[in-house]
Amino acid sequence: MNRIERSQKKYKELFGNVTASAAASDPDFQEMLNCFIFGEVYYQGDLKDATRELIILVVLTASQTLDQVSAHVFAALNAGVSPVEIKEAMYQCAPYIGFPKTLNVLNRANAVFEQAGITLPVESQKRVTEETRFDEGLKVQKSIFGDVIDQMHRNAPDNLKHIQNYLSACCFGDIYTRSGLDVQTRELLTLCILISLGGCESQVKSHIYGNTSVGNSKDTLISAITQCLPYVGFPRTLNALNSLKEALPDDA
Repeated sequence: MNRIERSQKKYKELFGNVTASAAASDPDFQEMLNCFIFGEVYYQGDLKDATRELIILVVLTASQTLDQVSAHVFAALNAGVSPVEIKEAMYQCAPYIGFPKTLNVLNRANAVFEQAGITLPVESQKRVTEETRFDEGLKVQKSIFGDVIDQMHRNAPDNLKHIQNYLSACCFGDIYTRSGLDVQTRELLTLCILISLGGCESQVKSHIYGNTSVGNSKDTLISAITQCLPYVGFPRTLNALNSLKEALPDDA
């Protein structure tokens, strides 16, 4: 199949018979979009469609592209992503983009779920208590990044120690410990969120190392970064690939 045929096939798999939003007003643009995203990028690398849709959802969440979020919640369900997985991917965004922006996207997801007859709320995936969230979060954090986390806690100035504590308890305790998505998937999604934000190259490098420590290969990271491309643009994609090259040189 050529890329036009591939795009038509993939679009139908994901969206069914729904007509693309710009098909009538901007058919040339819609054709470019469909052929590039669904005829080329979607076939690059070995990511499953479900993983691609989770990546797209967190990228759209980070950029607050709300109309497309609604469309891709629908597409994710068609790709076999469960409602719990969709919600957990969105929750994963909160420490990086803030809770209000995450709520914006959850509202869009909930509307799609209601239209699809999915009962809300979905089953809770919480696995920590008030007493355990810090210790469990620190455990997960260290499993990804190693003993450098202890150094970060020790070296933090007294007036900033609360930030390190929040990072361990909130980002990793409240979020990463949840079931619904495994740590390997959460770390891959986190990398894509950071790429979407732009200007986070230091954190991008850290999470490239984090991804390798939880078992994501360099090829998987390249595929994930490529999947971000149509939604974040070439500059941020190239910055991410430069960070990948610095963190994981070809001759390493």
